[in-house]
Amino acid sequence: MLGEIEANEKVDLVFATTHMGHYQNGQSGSEAPGDVQLARSLKEGELDAIIGGHSQNPVCMEPGTNNYADFKPGDECTPDQQNGTYIMQAHEWGKYVGRADFEYYDGKLHLANYALIPVNLKAKDENGDYQFIQNQIKPDATVKALLLPYQQQGQDLLDEVISNTDGKLEGDRNVVRSQQTNLGHLLGKAYRTNKLVNADFGVMNSGGVRDSIQKGDVTYRDVLTVQPFGNFVTKATMTGEEVKAYLDVVATKSAGSGAYAQLDNITLSVNCD
Repeated sequence: MLGEIEANEKVDLVFATTHMGHYQNGQSGSEAPGDVQLARSLKEGELDAIIGGHSQNPVCMEPGTNNYADFKPGDECTPDQQNGTYIMQAHEWGKYVGRADFEYYDGKLHLANYALIPVNLKAKDENGDYQFIQNQIKPDATVKALLLPYQQQGQDLLDEVISNTDGKLEGDRNVVRSQQTNLGHLLGKAYRTNKLVNADFGVMNSGGVRDSIQKGDVTYRDVLTVQPFGNFVTKATMTGEEVKAYLDVVATKSAGSGAYAQLDNITLSVNCD
């Protein structure tokens, strides 16, 4: 892509918007390489800045180091800089707007100011009550009135009850990415036994399980909360030897990673010696 830009376009600056994740000093473990590795893999300064996502962390560094700062809302934020490339990420879920003010002179890009601006974030005060960290951003009344009918239609569809469960279906991030859960197995079985699939075993990556379902009625909202992505089921035909080789790779994915596999109708024993 950068080669195409250089060959066909006359540009002063090149920014990349990515969804690869930021990992301190490029230590991504069993995760796929992220923004730090990307910046380091290029010629120095070939990318002016990377605006990233995926790892859901505020990329605020201790100045001059590869170490994360203990960032709190309202604090100053120093973005990462690797191999002449600024790397920025505004945490997660619209909690912040990242604002970068650049100055361009002497043929180079200079970062004049950078901040993560809280968007109606709240924190507990000394009495335990939640208060806005900064001034509340009030909704625009005209836009709100325009969108309200569509929001209500969506709410009615989301609240439709489609099933029920007599116990919690476990999908909490700190659990499902570290151990086998009933929800992980349910998803694997649902995909495996679909009449268009009909596979011998099912594998569900834990990174695709986004929440739990609580005991009681299950609504369409619950389903979309757990599986919000428009993904496809992939069916593969493999020999026994190929299955073993595949599971050998599965076993290398560390607990806590979204690559940790939920397995249905197959078991895996790992020898750590």
